[in-house]
Amino acid sequence: MGWALLGVGVLLVYTLLRHGLRSAPRPHARPELRGRTAIVTGGSSGIGAATALELARCGARVILATRSALLCPQETGNDEVRFMHLDLASLRSVRAFASTFLLQEPHLHLLINNAGVSAGGTTEDGFSLPFQVNHLGHFLLTQLLLERLRSCAPSRVVIVASSAHCAGRLHPESLGRPPSGLFSTFQDYCDSKLANVLHARELATREQGTQVTCYAVHPGFVNTSLFRHAPLWLKPLLLPLAWLLFLDASEGAQVVLDCATQEGLEPLSGRYFTDCGPQLPWPAGRDDRLARALWEGSERLVGLGMAWGHQDGHQEGHEGEPTAQ
Repeated sequence: MGWALLGVGVLLVYTLLRHGLRSAPRPHARPELRGRTAIVTGGSSGIGAATALELARCGARVILATRSALLCPQETGNDEVRFMHLDLASLRSVRAFASTFLLQEPHLHLLINNAGVSAGGTTEDGFSLPFQVNHLGHFLLTQLLLERLRSCAPSRVVIVASSAHCAGRLHPESLGRPPSGLFSTFQDYCDSKLANVLHARELATREQGTQVTCYAVHPGFVNTSLFRHAPLWLKPLLLPLAWLLFLDASEGAQVVLDCATQEGLEPLSGRYFTDCGPQLPWPAGRDDRLARALWEGSERLVGLGMAWGHQDGHQEGHEGEPTAQ
C-alpha cells in the first residue's frame, strides 16, 4: 500500500511540474488550405509529422519528403497526402527528389525545411552530417524548387532553426568540415542552426519582389527523437528534463504552422521567429556579409553556379527589424 501511495504521489508531482513549468504555445485557428501544395521534410515523426498532419487537416496537398513514411492519410482525413523518398544526407537523393516532384506535381506553395539531425558523422558527399542534413541539403532542395515556388506565388519557405544558433561559428573557408574539439558534435549542430538563420535571411533578400517569402523558426525546446544521439553520459540528465519541461511535437509545430499559414507576415520575410513572434537573432544570425558568404559557399559546395537566385540589388538589413543595441 505504501509503495502504491508513493507511486501515485510521484506521478502527481510529475504531472504538476510538467504542466506548471512548461509554457506551451496556444494553438491558433488555421486557414483553409485546399488547393495548396506543401512539402514537409522529415515529415515522418516529431515536429515534421505534427506540421504535416495539421496542414493536411486544413486541406492542403502534403508531400512527406523523408526516408520512410509513417504518417497515414487516414490520420488526417485527407487523401491528398503523399510520400516521396528524400535523404538529405545524399545530394544525389535531393536532386532525384526535386526532379520527381517537378515532374509529378504542378504546384508548390509551402516548403517546410524541417528535417534535422544532431549526430556527428560524415555524409557520402564528404560533408559533416549535421551541416549537410540541417543546412546544405535543404539549401540545394530550395534552390531546385525555387522557380516552382515563384510560379505559384505567393509562396513561403519555413526553415526550422534553433536558439542553438547562438553558439554557432561559421567560417566560409571551411564550410562543411566537422569542427574539432571535445564538443565538436554539439558545435557542428550549432553551426548548422546558425546556417539556417542566415539562409532564411539571405533568401528573403534575394527574393524581394517575387512574392516568395522565408522565415526561420525556433520551435522551442521540443522532446523529439533528435535527442537519441545525445552522448550516453548526458542522457540520464537530459531525458528526464526533456520529458518534464520540453514541449511535445504538436506544441513545437505551432510556430512553424504560424509562419506557414498566418496572413500578413510578408513584410517580415527573412526574420527569426519564436512562439513569441519575430525576435532579433544573436549577432552572428544578423550578419548580412556572413549570410552572403554562406550562400555563395553553399552554392559552390552543391555545384550550383552564379545563375541561381538574384545576384543584383543585394541589400543589407530587413524591413521592420529592430536595430541592434
